[in-house]
Amino acid sequence: MSKTMHRILVTGAAGQIGSELTATLCERYGSENVLATDHREASASLHEGCSFERLDVTDKKQIEILIDRYEIDTVFHMAAILSAIGEEKPQLAWQVNMGGLYNVLEVARERNLVRVFSPSSIAVFGPETPPDPAPQTPPLRPTTMYGLTKVAGELLGDYYVHRFGLDVRGVRYPGIISSETLPGGGTTDYAVEVFYEALRKKHYTCFVREDTVLPMMYMPDCIQATIDLMETDFGRLVHHCDFNLASMSFSAGELAAEITKHIPEFTCNYKPDKRQTIADSWPHAIDDSAARDEWGWKPSYDLPSMTEDMISRLSKKIGL
Repeated sequence: MSKTMHRILVTGAAGQIGSELTATLCERYGSENVLATDHREASASLHEGCSFERLDVTDKKQIEILIDRYEIDTVFHMAAILSAIGEEKPQLAWQVNMGGLYNVLEVARERNLVRVFSPSSIAVFGPETPPDPAPQTPPLRPTTMYGLTKVAGELLGDYYVHRFGLDVRGVRYPGIISSETLPGGGTTDYAVEVFYEALRKKHYTCFVREDTVLPMMYMPDCIQATIDLMETDFGRLVHHCDFNLASMSFSAGELAAEITKHIPEFTCNYKPDKRQTIADSWPHAIDDSAARDEWGWKPSYDLPSMTEDMISRLSKKIGL
């Protein structure tokens, strides 16, 4: 049987996924049992009810101090430099993504923590990956520094599982669509930006081609998958740090067409930039049968239901 999570630290808690994950963890485990951390100061609404501390994950001593002070037994390690920014600053991406993960795993090993979540990404896939769908164990030869760090992170996490008996878990997130927090420099950011521009300006210029198809997921499914995996008994898991995770796949044009059903005057044109090359290296769909078999993963949203909910939530958020 897996040990129970009691005191949780979230790194990268001000990020797109981290912010909503933190809120859900507070609801589920009690805000008094969740510590939100980020390298930058977060808005008061992020950590309302739970404690917040500034944390640079490249500083192992800072991690040690916070884990000891707050008696942490579980870490959701969400801090990372994403794909587009990672190509602009590859040295920083390596330092944060690999150095930060190594520090978290070492502190977890030294203090015998209950569990660590370290997310991976579809960025681990590259041109040699079968694109439709990407299998659970394909060749992993990504073309970005972000993808490279995520492949290395999966291997490092699995090493700590098998070498030290540390319970490390992770999923390969697809593009994540959220109504609450803006994305932070990823290649799939267009799938969030388009909703804001559709509501505010009735027009969007997309930075990938109209026919670009990528795996995507709505944030509620993303959060549910993360927590479901972390709450699954360890004995059920064959894989640990590299679960494929899927929900829906659609082209940029199909997303624009779905938005037009709700906002008929919306128009979209396409002006691919350097992010197109990254998108072209990723698969169109993902085989997530391992996640479904080992911990019962099942998404709740598809393109129409996600689009309807996004427009409803954003309309209220921005006062339309």
